[in-house]
Amino acid sequence: MSAAQQAGLKTPLTLQMAAPPRRGKPPRHFADLSPEERVAAVTELGEKPFRAKQLATHYFSHLTADPQDMTDLPAGSRDVLTDALFPPLLTKVRTMEADGGTTVKTLWHLYDQVKVESVLMRYTSRTTLCVSSQAGCGMACPFCATGQLGLTRNLSTAEIVEQIRQAAKSLADGEIPGGPTRLNNLVFMGMGEPLANYKAVIGTVRQAVAPAPDGLGMSARNITVSTVGLVPAMNKLAKEGIPVTLALSLHAPDDELRSDLVPINTRWSVDEVLDAARGYFDATGRRVSIEYALIKDMNDHAWRADLLGEKLTARGQGWVHVNPIPLNPTPGSIWTASEQHVEDEFVARLRGHGIPTTIRDTRGSDIDGACGQLAAEESA
Repeated sequence: MSAAQQAGLKTPLTLQMAAPPRRGKPPRHFADLSPEERVAAVTELGEKPFRAKQLATHYFSHLTADPQDMTDLPAGSRDVLTDALFPPLLTKVRTMEADGGTTVKTLWHLYDQVKVESVLMRYTSRTTLCVSSQAGCGMACPFCATGQLGLTRNLSTAEIVEQIRQAAKSLADGEIPGGPTRLNNLVFMGMGEPLANYKAVIGTVRQAVAPAPDGLGMSARNITVSTVGLVPAMNKLAKEGIPVTLALSLHAPDDELRSDLVPINTRWSVDEVLDAARGYFDATGRRVSIEYALIKDMNDHAWRADLLGEKLTARGQGWVHVNPIPLNPTPGSIWTASEQHVEDEFVARLRGHGIPTTIRDTRGSDIDGACGQLAAEESA
C-alpha cells in the first residue's frame, strides 16, 4: 500500500490527457493574431494596413481596448475595429485582497461562463502576475484545488493575454497601493497545466516578449512556465529559443510517492523529468526551479530531502534551484503544511548537498491563495 493510500486518500486513476470537452471556440481576438494577420484583419474590414499598428499600440502599449481611448483613429472606424477585433473575453466576477491590497486575486468568467483565476502580487521592488492557462486541470494531483475541479477546457491565447493586459493596466492606473507601476514578472502557475495547452501558452509568451507595439516588451527571463513534467513538451520548449524559466512541480523524489501525488509520474518517471529539466538548462542556460509542496508526514521526510539532493547533484552543479512551498490546504483536505522544524530540516538537508534552496513566499493564503479555491467555492 502506498503512502497516500495509507493516509486514506484514493489515488486518482484517470488523467484527462485527451482533448478537453468540446465547447465553442472563443471569439477571434486581436491578441490571437500575428502582426501579419492583424494587417490582414484590418484590411478585410476596409481599413488601411497601418491601422493594425495603431491598434497594437493602443492594446499593448496603452493597455486599452476601449474605442473612446483611440482618438488617433477616425471616429467612424473605432467601433468597427474594436467590435470585430476586441470582443470581451473576460468578465470580472469577484476580487479578494490581502497584504494591504498588494495581493489581489480575481475570479473571471470567460465568454462561455467558464471560471478561471489570476493573482496579482506587488512587492517592494517588483510586481508579479500568476495567470491561468486552462479552466480546471486534468493532471488530477489530489492536494491541488484545481486538480480537484477536473479539466473543463483550454484557454485561448487571447484569454491568457487578456489576464496579463488587465493586470498591467491595473498597475499602470495606480489601482494597487504604491502608485502607478509596470508589470515585471509573469508566472504560468495558475489554474491548469501550461504545457498541456502548449500552443496557446507559447503564443502568449511570444506576445509578452515581443517589443512594442507588437507585444508587451517583457523580458523572457522574467517569465516562468511551470509543468508537472510533460517530458515531450519540456523538450519542445527547450528548442523554442525563448529563455523563460522552467519550473518543475516535483513534490517527491521517489516514484512510489510521486505517482500518488502527481499521477502523470506513471507516464514519465522522476528520473525522466529530471533529465528533461537538465536538458532544458543545457539548451537555454536558464536555471530550472524545482517546486516542492511540503506536506506534513507525506513528503517532508529528511531522507526524501537527501534523495532529492542526491538526484539533483548527480546531474551536475549550478543548473537547479529548489523552492519548497508550505502547502496551502484546500477545503476538506486531510493534508496540511509541514511543521516549522521539519521544514527547516528539509531545507538544511538540501543546502547540505549544495543545492540552492529558498522557501517560496505564500502570499494570499488568507484569501484562498491556492488557484482553484475561489472557482471551486463559487461552484459549490
